[in-house]
Amino acid sequence: MQYLYRPAKKTIRVLMVEDSELDAELIRNELNHLSIPTITSRVDTEAAFVSDLVDFTPDVVLCDHSLAQFDALSALVSMRRFRPTTPFILVTGSVSAETAVACIRGGAEDLILKSNLSRLATVISDAMELRRPLNSLTKRQIEVLRFVAEGSRTSDIARHLNISVKTVESHRTEIMKRLDIHDIAGLVRYAIRVRLVPLTT
Repeated sequence: MQYLYRPAKKTIRVLMVEDSELDAELIRNELNHLSIPTITSRVDTEAAFVSDLVDFTPDVVLCDHSLAQFDALSALVSMRRFRPTTPFILVTGSVSAETAVACIRGGAEDLILKSNLSRLATVISDAMELRRPLNSLTKRQIEVLRFVAEGSRTSDIARHLNISVKTVESHRTEIMKRLDIHDIAGLVRYAIRVRLVPLTT
């Protein structure tokens, strides 16, 4: 695991799932185009990835598709468990159309080829801006939002989270207030846009 620090008062924490240090350096150079400086961490195993999701607490994940021990689809499973609101961007040398579709449907924000990294800064900035309203939600409220977006009934959400139906309804009302969204359809659309639920759900 390698951490690279750039001095700054405000930073974006970027976790790179990448087994090539040369490619990682190219990505770091592209990150210089961001208006906000970055702190990066690079991992190349599933165990290190899961550890960094918890300890490094990334603001964004940049993931190559195929590494020696695991791939982007496996990484997305861990993302949904540990960092469901963090944007996940596939940054890879090449990928089949089938795999690209599977990753996007599984929750990836976008796909960027290493041969054309010029979009990276914009994609990161846009993804983080879209998710900014989520910062006002508690962890439990994000769980409720995810269940609502998956189509779960209020009683099912209450049973799964071991809370009362009234508490679920209270959370849902507060979520709408904090996100400035006024109906269930709007909540579902937003949850899908921020990849809180995969399109395969």
